[in-house]
Amino acid sequence: MPVAFRDNSGPPAEADARKISPFEKVTFYHWLVVVIASCGWLFDCMDQRLFTLARESALKELLRNDPAALVHLKTSIGSATTSMILGWATGGILFGMMSDEIGRVKTMVLTLVIYSGFTGLSGFAHTEAEFVVCRFLTGLGIGGMFGAATTLVAESVPGHFRPVALGSLQALSALGNILGSQISLHLQPGATNVWGNFSGWRVLFFVGILPALLAVPIMFLLKEPEGWKAARAEAARGGGKMRVGSPMELLRVSRWRHNALIGLLLGVSGMIGLWGIGFFSPELISTALAGAPQHTIDTVRGWGTTFQDIGAFAGMLSFTFVASYLSRRIAFLGSFIIAMASTIFVFHSLRSATDAYWMLPVMGFAQLTVFAGYSIYFPELFPTRLRGTGVGFCYNTVRYLAAPTPILMGWLSYQLSSIRTAATIMASIYLVGAIALIWAPETKGKPLPEG
Repeated sequence: MPVAFRDNSGPPAEADARKISPFEKVTFYHWLVVVIASCGWLFDCMDQRLFTLARESALKELLRNDPAALVHLKTSIGSATTSMILGWATGGILFGMMSDEIGRVKTMVLTLVIYSGFTGLSGFAHTEAEFVVCRFLTGLGIGGMFGAATTLVAESVPGHFRPVALGSLQALSALGNILGSQISLHLQPGATNVWGNFSGWRVLFFVGILPALLAVPIMFLLKEPEGWKAARAEAARGGGKMRVGSPMELLRVSRWRHNALIGLLLGVSGMIGLWGIGFFSPELISTALAGAPQHTIDTVRGWGTTFQDIGAFAGMLSFTFVASYLSRRIAFLGSFIIAMASTIFVFHSLRSATDAYWMLPVMGFAQLTVFAGYSIYFPELFPTRLRGTGVGFCYNTVRYLAAPTPILMGWLSYQLSSIRTAATIMASIYLVGAIALIWAPETKGKPLPEG
């Protein structure tokens, strides 16, 4: 009979959990895990932001000798973004399974080196094709980091501290986005000859190599969770009856299959809402400030996205509070409603730099709240032996579904001659997540599942 490994989370019952402070019995090592894992995801998000701010200038330069291609610049931007999302999805699934097989810590190191290295190589691209390939390879590492970091934290800290730890991990990712935006103000993407003959966008990507240094503390300070070691040993003793890191096992058992499908539906709403719509805020600013000098546009985009990420930070902390004290499902429902409303409002109404500075934080708050939910909720849906695989499936399979949407956004913007109308139409995706909550299990106050 399979051994049901107890979660190291403390009290199994919600009633007991209410009597304990979230920070009780939290050790220095627990904080160390949260801080280092958060940094891994933070710098991952910094690289993502550098891309969203640099992609327009990069493709303008790479396509400067092809006037016909420049006419469809937004479609090329969408293609490059889609390439990265496809890499993200592929890497998330592959490295999710790998984290169940070889461990969370080793997987974090590998994904960190991949996303940092190929971000740097993006700055050496000389054709659109080279740029797109580099973005796909960068996406492999970006996708793998989230699952490894969240499962490491979920399995390493006490259960009563878990929602705060995972919510904080996701909220701190906004600091990575802010860091990317602030760097772009000093190394503006559209500037020429910033470092020798290198344009600003190329130097931005070179900066993206630096997070690879984080691999040193990850390797020497973090250890694999005891629960993962025990689950792997039990799977080995079971002679293949309880497989580790198996997508087929994930989909074979009805409970895990149900949870995986719910996670996928919740994930696709937020992912399309952010990458298919929300992260087109730099292009929305370009539309609103059409005719202004490029320096002015780059400045407004840098500060606008900074404020957008400050709003995101507040939104993710808000989700963490609601999910911890009310319920996961209520937090998700409120997030989907305000995300759809704010997206439509901002894309319809933003007309000036002043608008960007107060509207984008509102949209950032709303759109990123659900991402705190993913970091808290997804690890709570699966057993230890399948947790990395399950989180990878929920958070990254949706990227295959979301991958065409940046191209769709660019195509609709061209066909309708309006990025505003395109965004309004696509914002209906948030309804998918809201409806999926009808069948979503509530995990508040429960230990991590096993079986």
